[in-house]
Amino acid sequence: MNEKKGNAFTNNPIVKAIGLQKIVVVLVIVLLAAFFSIMSPAFRQYSTLVSLFDYSYYITFMAIGVTFCLITGGNDLSVGTGMVCYSLFGGYLIVHMGLPVGVGMIATILLGMVIGLLNAFLVAVWDLPPFIATLGTMMMTRGLGSILTGGLSIAWPATAVPQGWFRSIFKYKTLNSAGKPLMIPVGFILVLICIIVMSIFLNKSKPGRYIIAIGSNKEATRLSGINVVKYQGLAYLISGFFAGLAGIAYAATFQSIAPGTGAGLELDAIAGAIIGGTSMTGGVGTITGTLLGVFVMSLLKTGLPYIGLQANWQQIITGIVLIVAIFIDVLKNKKTA
Repeated sequence: MNEKKGNAFTNNPIVKAIGLQKIVVVLVIVLLAAFFSIMSPAFRQYSTLVSLFDYSYYITFMAIGVTFCLITGGNDLSVGTGMVCYSLFGGYLIVHMGLPVGVGMIATILLGMVIGLLNAFLVAVWDLPPFIATLGTMMMTRGLGSILTGGLSIAWPATAVPQGWFRSIFKYKTLNSAGKPLMIPVGFILVLICIIVMSIFLNKSKPGRYIIAIGSNKEATRLSGINVVKYQGLAYLISGFFAGLAGIAYAATFQSIAPGTGAGLELDAIAGAIIGGTSMTGGVGTITGTLLGVFVMSLLKTGLPYIGLQANWQQIITGIVLIVAIFIDVLKNKKTA
């Protein structure tokens, strides 16, 4: 049997433990941060860090859920429009129905899980192609958000009012030593908790290992006696849960949420997962890698305007990054084939 020897760097125990792709992604993050800091002194402001975290929260939550779907060899295109739909629904209950914010937050997550269950049924039970099934639910949630709110934009309670306490979960407002307002991006604590919990779930629990096994070889997993429908469906339920959680983070980030939006945000989540090492063909992926991939996307989204590149160029560069990440994934699969 021929054994791939590699080189001294790739065979280093630390490199093997962390993963070569994660090391490369960390290096990319450092280089991007250095590049933007050199090209624009304004990028080095504290407010930039707050903006970076604001964007990363809801994308990270979506990306965590999508990672599970990708690992099974599937996908979930509904998370972008779904996130906005769930946020609109929760906000409508708070603003127009007079329900407490806590109830609205729970409703936001529950609606996400309902759509996650629908995706699970379509993909795992009916065995529809994940791309087509979740494309359908993407279109459904885009329209459902408008129906639920009567086509109206929804603004969750502002920070200054008592009901606005939920925003402090992600961004805490205090005063600096000079007595001026200071925003602290405390949401990273919640993100880290989710990353740690879901990393343990994916790598240490039976359901997590079964999800990985489905992506590696679905038929062999079925023949081994594992309930493929159950655990493949679980991946989409997890994605729905995190899309709902992303909806809360989205509401905490923006002052107003417009119906019919969110299309394209799922690509940021998918790109983050792929950049972090999750394979499009399934069976490979880590939650920590996804977090790093999302930070690459966040840096691009936050940093490109500082060097004069606006929305259209941002989309082009993001698309190029995604193509490169997929190309690297294809090359890795060819080498291991």
